[in-house]
Amino acid sequence: MKVLLTGSTGQVGYELARSLQGVGEVVAVDRNVMDLSNLDQVREVIRSVKPQLIVNPAAYTAVDKAESEPELAYRINAEAPGVMAEEAKKLGAALVHYSTDYVFDGAQPSARVEDDAVGPLNVYGASKLAGEQAIAAAGIPHLIFRTSWVYGMRGKNFLLTMLRLAKERDELRVVADQHGAPTWSRTIADTTAQVLSQAHAGGNAWWDQHSGIYHLSAQGQTTWHEFTQAIVEEAGLPCKVLPITSADYPTPAQRPQFSVMSSERLMTRFCHLPDWKTALQLCMR
Repeated sequence: MKVLLTGSTGQVGYELARSLQGVGEVVAVDRNVMDLSNLDQVREVIRSVKPQLIVNPAAYTAVDKAESEPELAYRINAEAPGVMAEEAKKLGAALVHYSTDYVFDGAQPSARVEDDAVGPLNVYGASKLAGEQAIAAAGIPHLIFRTSWVYGMRGKNFLLTMLRLAKERDELRVVADQHGAPTWSRTIADTTAQVLSQAHAGGNAWWDQHSGIYHLSAQGQTTWHEFTQAIVEEAGLPCKVLPITSADYPTPAQRPQFSVMSSERLMTRFCHLPDWKTALQLCMR
């Protein structure tokens, strides 16, 4: 099976380039080869590669910047996945795409399931939701994995930022009233590979049965403050971590207060997901 992997130098794409080696022949492309803001280029690359499966972790992920660049965010997060789905339909290919907990408004303090009503609070979440809808509308075999608070040892993410700041400062003030599940990029990649191995073995019947949206985030829940405390403790740094409210740290994009998602559907059908703290320890060690 020929697999086209986008965003291969990103934190999830990099891990997928490793994890998908056992799934098929992986053609990994980065933004220099396939820039999702250039829709014609997206079409050209897909038509040239002729994959049987497209895996798309590439995205516009600058949550605050998206508020001032909505057109670019929508082009990359909504229009480009729609183009991928159109091209996949012509090829008879399947599509794996990644979305976000930010499609929910976080108003209720209970874990969201896949069929719950959506209501994004910011441009980033709205653009990712539009991407989900474009893929579903194409009527192709697809998996959409909604994940949350993604981190890893590459690129720009919360873990690396907090490690850097904790080495520079004696004290950090971190938001303690937003709840979610930090998810290691390698967990996302390895889980994807496990699911796709089952899909490859099951053929078209598998896709007929299992296409749709799945929540893929670490088990348990925490806050940005508690997440930072765990990072600092695991790194053995003396930095103090003090709790603050969202109001104390205003940002251009509003964040959901409670964006924990239930991954029971994925775990019941496919494989187990680790607790967020266990995965963090593995990542840092």
